[in-house]
Amino acid sequence: MLQFIIKLTINWRLVMMAKNEHEVKNDLFGFGDKNVAFAKYFIGTSYLNGLVSPDDNIDVNISNVNFEPGCRNNWHIHHDGFQILLVTAGEGWYQEEGKPAQLLKPGDVVAIHEGVKHWHGATKDS
Repeated sequence: MLQFIIKLTINWRLVMMAKNEHEVKNDLFGFGDKNVAFAKYFIGTSYLNGLVSPDDNIDVNISNVNFEPGCRNNWHIHHDGFQILLVTAGEGWYQEEGKPAQLLKPGDVVAIHEGVKHWHGATKDS
């Protein structure tokens, strides 16, 4: 399973679940509930745990998102800020429009600028 954290518009963190049950049960940021609210933007099943929500003093949204094996989001653009992917475990993919897909592994960080069309998700075996 792939897990992301969402920051500033959204900031993702990847974590493998299916292959390492212990890691998921002891997930530092909490596994989250089935991501029903945003399911239409995903192919497959994801789980969402909100960590920080914007308010009058901070304009940041940080969430922990888990992707089941093979789950990915649709091509999309963030119009109101950038996105940072923080990979903590498992393997995933990230692709910007017009560029080849990049394999993501633990420790990888991807900064996605505002207005860049992209997608990201778990590998089929992660």
